[in-house]
Amino acid sequence: MSRLARNKYLIMRRLLQVSVMVVLVGGNLFGWKILVGNLSHSELLGAVPLSDPFAVLQLLAAGGLLATEVLLGAAITLAVYGLLGGRVFCAWICPMNMVTDLANRLRPQRDDSGLAIGRSVRMWILGLALVVSFLAGTAAFEAISPIGMLHRGLVFGMGAGWLAVVAVFLFDLVVQRNGFCGHLCPLGAFYSLVGRVGLVRVRHDHQACTRCMDCLAVCPEPQVLGLIGKTDGSVLDANCTSCGRCIDVCNDDALRFDLGRHTLSDHTGG
Repeated sequence: MSRLARNKYLIMRRLLQVSVMVVLVGGNLFGWKILVGNLSHSELLGAVPLSDPFAVLQLLAAGGLLATEVLLGAAITLAVYGLLGGRVFCAWICPMNMVTDLANRLRPQRDDSGLAIGRSVRMWILGLALVVSFLAGTAAFEAISPIGMLHRGLVFGMGAGWLAVVAVFLFDLVVQRNGFCGHLCPLGAFYSLVGRVGLVRVRHDHQACTRCMDCLAVCPEPQVLGLIGKTDGSVLDANCTSCGRCIDVCNDDALRFDLGRHTLSDHTGG
């Protein structure tokens, strides 16, 4: 498999992530009308409102009175990611993904030392963000979000935002593999709840699989690939980010994107 083929979806993700940032910068600095605003609230083509539903949820918890446009934008975003699979945002749009991917690429492949933070922690942080928002009367996570700091920094200049970005990078590089996105980020936790009904799924062909396990080695959420080498079916775990890395590295063509939720078959591996 050529190097390009082994990185097809990675290249597509990077192009989309960079394109989103470029059009947001262009909208704010040069008056482009493609996408104006930020990752919390923006307007597409001057007509379609888009809002971060988790940010809106925090504002509602804080007792905020939100404009109809903001609520409509959250509903549209929620519907789109709900149909695609919520954590598509994490792999295809979120700019922090580029930072954490780089850290995990540089981290020694077999170095799994460090803290053992459970993946359920991000759910607890999600709940805590809503509780603190209610008590403090402000969107708690938005005030400290490294994602927001990185995005605002790219659009308006980084300033002290670099400290948050570097902290996330070092956490993933030194402390825990895929630590921020996979274990701490409440936005990722929120989208994993949204994505439970998503239609875009990675599908596994057991007959083609040679059980090389290259897919598990590159997957940021390897626990979702429990069916590899065992059975046909779709990856139904809502924590899958649909990043496509498993498909990229599969020399057996045993993995592909598909529409629908194909249940597991009785074809078991030897």
